[in-house]
Amino acid sequence: MTTTAPYQLIRRPLVLSLTQRSKSSLLLDEQNGLFPPSISIGSRAKAYIKEEIDAVILARIQGKTPDQIKALVQELIQQRKQTV
Repeated sequence: MTTTAPYQLIRRPLVLSLTQRSKSSLLLDEQNGLFPPSISIGSRAKAYIKEEIDAVILARIQGKTPDQIKALVQELIQQRKQTV
């Protein structure tokens, strides 16, 4: 029986490629609430939820303000807590 994971996890190099941001810019955006934080997938490994990254990229394409993006990120983090 094959099951499909509800979330696809991606590592930072792919996130940097998708967003075309530098590592330091990505980390600053995370700290400022403009980007979803990574999740721990091991003792020394982290990953991002692809659906969250896609949502933030789309918001930027749509020209959302930083405040709107912060609200989106907060909503995405809340959804994480509700699905667990």
